[in-house]
Amino acid sequence: MARAATNRRKLGLTLLAWSIGIVIFFPILWTALTSFKTEAEAVASSPSFLAFDWTLENYAEVQSRSDYFLHFWNSVVISVGSTLIGLLIAVPAAWSMAFVPGKRTRDVLMWMLSTKMLPPVGVLIPIYLLFRDFGLLDTRIGLVIVLTLINLPIIVWMLFTYFREIPGEILEAARMDGAGLRQELIYVLLPMAVPGIASTLLLNVILAWNEAFWTLNLSASQSAPLTAFIASYSSPEGLFYAKLSAASTMAVAPILVLGWFSQKQLVRGLTFGAVK
Repeated sequence: MARAATNRRKLGLTLLAWSIGIVIFFPILWTALTSFKTEAEAVASSPSFLAFDWTLENYAEVQSRSDYFLHFWNSVVISVGSTLIGLLIAVPAAWSMAFVPGKRTRDVLMWMLSTKMLPPVGVLIPIYLLFRDFGLLDTRIGLVIVLTLINLPIIVWMLFTYFREIPGEILEAARMDGAGLRQELIYVLLPMAVPGIASTLLLNVILAWNEAFWTLNLSASQSAPLTAFIASYSSPEGLFYAKLSAASTMAVAPILVLGWFSQKQLVRGLTFGAVK
């Protein structure tokens, strides 16, 4: 009896999980389907789900109007570059906070987290003026810098959480064996924290890839990533839903593929931490 109740409970939770997943994924699916419709079918009062004349003209027009691969490459450079630089800064910072904490370590961590609560528009003007004066407007370097600073608190917090789960005795044993600070970080700490570092890297690549506020305000044409590529299809003449859907599908497809193939690693790192 109890076993049957348990099986029903598992079935109910499975159905609930699938229902939630379908609801969350449906807008992405609808966007992808709309990208294969004509503009007339995209705005029809009674839209069809699959029974429509499929066409690739939206993708052809999007590519002819915009250089998709330039925007794609900008997104790759900006997201991966900002994440790697953030990791280089955050690893020693999280190590010191986890294994050599001071009186103000908790205060510093809370202050770093509080910066994420600041509305970006509140600091847009000073950052824009700084970028203008230093010649960083519409440059990849400028966007890498600003996205590194934006996501750095999240990277530090995540790595700090993983590093705290590593027993300090292991690092002490490495020091007793003659390991210096560099050897301790590279050959002892980092291999043990690989799941946490991998999930941190993947999550922050996704955050940087999807960042729209700063990329739209600090880039124009040369360094514009895929977020600006999508926004370019919203014009005073109106919204071209089919072309906008095609641009959106092309923009989210790479990160969806990355998320699909790395989901186990991402969930494993976020759920279980560094040491099992």
